[in-house]
Amino acid sequence: MKVINRESYINRIKPFMNTDLIKVITGIRRSGKSIILQLLMKEILKQGILEENIIYYNFEDFKNRKLLNSDKLYEEILNKTKDISGKIYLFLDEIQEVPEWEVVINSLRLNPDFDIYITGSNAKLLSSELSTYLAGRYIEFRIYPFTFSEFRELYSKDKPNESNNIIFLEYITLGGMPYLAQLNYNHDTSYQYLHDLYNSVYIKDILVRNNFRDVDLLDRILNFIIGNNGHSFSANSIAKYLKSENRNVSVTSIVNYLKAFEEAYLISRIKKEDLKSKKRFKVNEKVYLADHGFHNSTFGTNDIDQIYENIILNEILSRNYHVTVGKNKDKEVDFIATKNNKRIYIQVCYQLSNNDVVEREFGSLESIKDNFPKYVISSDKVDFSRNGIIHKNIVDFLMDKSW
Repeated sequence: MKVINRESYINRIKPFMNTDLIKVITGIRRSGKSIILQLLMKEILKQGILEENIIYYNFEDFKNRKLLNSDKLYEEILNKTKDISGKIYLFLDEIQEVPEWEVVINSLRLNPDFDIYITGSNAKLLSSELSTYLAGRYIEFRIYPFTFSEFRELYSKDKPNESNNIIFLEYITLGGMPYLAQLNYNHDTSYQYLHDLYNSVYIKDILVRNNFRDVDLLDRILNFIIGNNGHSFSANSIAKYLKSENRNVSVTSIVNYLKAFEEAYLISRIKKEDLKSKKRFKVNEKVYLADHGFHNSTFGTNDIDQIYENIILNEILSRNYHVTVGKNKDKEVDFIATKNNKRIYIQVCYQLSNNDVVEREFGSLESIKDNFPKYVISSDKVDFSRNGIIHKNIVDFLMDKSW
């Protein structure tokens, strides 16, 4: 199997190894959570820990079906570990498949010999149980599909002579789901895989988990938000759109649907921030897909500006920044990325094709008077930097580890 060592995540998790905090690894299905567990197990073996001290269960594996019961799982773990001396490293993959899993984890946590790692693909199940049973006793790590540099690292193993620009065209087309490497990035099979993966998330983590019955309504809402990917809208605007389609749906119901999409990690909802008051707006957020590969494969949309924004947003999130959209009077900044005391302002467009576009993209940033870095990102090779605002080609920006 083709894999890479996703060091940014491993380095983020390592400081919490051998602590009593539960390590919770989340993200959309097939984003690479199981691989992260395998990499962590390798890291533990490097420390001289014996293999028998590492226990792993994947609850989507049919052979573990008998353990999809909290009492049986608890009994199994105790029996398997009773004769093991020293620290026991417990890895439980897709834990949400086990009803009342939180009771098991909470009980095992009380034993100082257990170092526990769990993964899950549904935030609703994880967050509510974690906050109830494990408040203050866990730390969460969100895993995203491959960034461009990760995609390039794996892609280049098979095609070492391809240029970054050619590889980026493949990345735009296919997205960053790790399993695409096993399909050799064949477009037809990759699209089929992405379409089926989307259906799996849609059915298992949205419809079934939330007991939604109106599939047509769900489709309409999803198609609306994907069609408006990267554009500001509100639950109220969706309600108006549905009314024009002869579907009367309350704003509250739409909010619940949006929450379900987010809890399945299918979308990211980005709030707006007033640059002057620093207050967050409660309406007119922006929504982006977990992976831009779904644009072409599932929704049939190929708006390059939307895809560029989606790529940059997921890159920022994967680097562990908090992201908002900036509002400064009549001007908007695509992304404000903050981490610790660091802040970056980013404008994204496909091409700075004429003076009007240049003035729009740079003007939004020039109105901000602080000294934090400001970027305009596009596909252009010519450097348009001006007045302290850095213009970067999108490939160069994605490969730059300094920000």
